Amino acid sequence: MQESGMEQSDFEFRVDALLEQQKQAWPLAKTNFSGLQQVQSRTISFEGFKIQLQFNPERIRSSAAKTDAHSIQQRACFLCANSRPPEQRGLPFGEDYTVLINPFPIFEKHLTIPLNRHLPQEIATYFPDLLELSRQLPEYTVFYNGPKCGASAPDHFHFQAGKHQLMPINSEIEEVANRWGEVLFQDEKTRLVAVGGNYLRKLLYFRSASKEALQVQMNRIRGFLDERGQDGEPMMNLLANYRANEWELILFPRDQQRPRQFFAEGAGQILLSPASVEMGGLVILPRKEDFEQLTADDLRDIYEQVSINDADFEELKAKIKQRP
Repeated sequence: MQESGMEQSDFEFRVDALLEQQKQAWPLAKTNFSGLQQVQSRTISFEGFKIQLQFNPERIRSSAAKTDAHSIQQRACFLCANSRPPEQRGLPFGEDYTVLINPFPIFEKHLTIPLNRHLPQEIATYFPDLLELSRQLPEYTVFYNGPKCGASAPDHFHFQAGKHQLMPINSEIEEVANRWGEVLFQDEKTRLVAVGGNYLRKLLYFRSASKEALQVQMNRIRGFLDERGQDGEPMMNLLANYRANEWELILFPRDQQRPRQFFAEGAGQILLSPASVEMGGLVILPRKEDFEQLTADDLRDIYEQVSINDADFEELKAKIKQRP
């Protein structure tokens, strides 16, 4: 059944067919997608929103992935066509991408969409592709993890996509923006709202029916974030949806890849490496002890560490409010 305002595209029908074929023909995918039925979850409620925890031990490969340059050089790129398992099939998206199912899923429908060339994770050139993918996949949220913001393959550009509405932010964002948001920019095409610390994660929320207007705003914000002097691409996660002929885009500016708890030893360790899904309120935990023991205070502390700091966020908002 489609959500109100959604119509499944022909491309999305073909993606669903690929999912079903791979879940039947690829034993690894069949086992792990079936295993989602056994995944445990629990909710931590805050005032006006919630964080959903998922105990998913198969995601240890992503959560604990070594993404330093030396480790990447020592392994074959699992997103390159010549390194994929022989059972893995793909669906072309234009000339530049191949849609694959993710064999270690978080969602009942979970895709990885790599570029057909081995180039590093860097959104600037490919931002229009994020918008077009979300337009072609209206039942999905399409997301981008920066090279130091949860991407387990920072050496090979890719997007991911998951079944819409499985991240809490998908159903909360309008209410959250109305309750805690500050309008930074609005015209006849585009609305841009900043949401601050009451939501634990700081974010920018765009709504627009214009791809060109979103590109203009993204270029401006990328320029402002560049001024922070982070090494390489400014740290960020992006979530994109397309509903009722309009894009909804959420950008999370980041300060850290992983919180200090990730590197702690003994009882103080929490194996949590926030990526787009975690920033969207669905926290994936591969260890049962973390799933059972994580608290609201832990989440406040972890999100504060990895999100952009207060001073830089206020400066970013002030720059955005200046008319271009």
